[in-house]
Amino acid sequence: MAPSAAVNAAAPSTRQQAMQLLLDGVAQDMAAYAELHGWLEQQFDAAVRHQRARLEEIATTVSALVDAMDARRAQRVQYAVQLVGPEPSMERVFALLKPEPRARLEQQWQQLELRVLECKRLGKRNSELLVNQYTIMQRVLHGEDQLYEPA
Repeated sequence: MAPSAAVNAAAPSTRQQAMQLLLDGVAQDMAAYAELHGWLEQQFDAAVRHQRARLEEIATTVSALVDAMDARRAQRVQYAVQLVGPEPSMERVFALLKPEPRARLEQQWQQLELRVLECKRLGKRNSELLVNQYTIMQRVLHGEDQLYEPA
């Protein structure tokens, strides 16, 4: 798997284009978070198996994927500003849409938020595993700071 395609850098000239680019970015992030989920599972597996080279490959891929998602997030904020003004929110963007597309976007946004939370959970799990492995290795290689704790 390769990271999702690069983010479109063209500035929208109309509100309709800004809305379409915002919607496209949400759809791209839905796919990207599904992809990130897979990479985080692979990262966990590689960490459990102590596959250092594989962990490095995955870290490079995850970093590129996260950078692309962050760029889309920044663009989404710019599009929202263009659509609703200087204090943008997705709720205000939702309000611009007719009922059917609004409901579809709200559902997609909720799903995206759930994917974000799940990827954060997996990232934290992986981080804790790697930190614990490092701590154990340091103890094995260098011994304990104190063999006995004071009573």
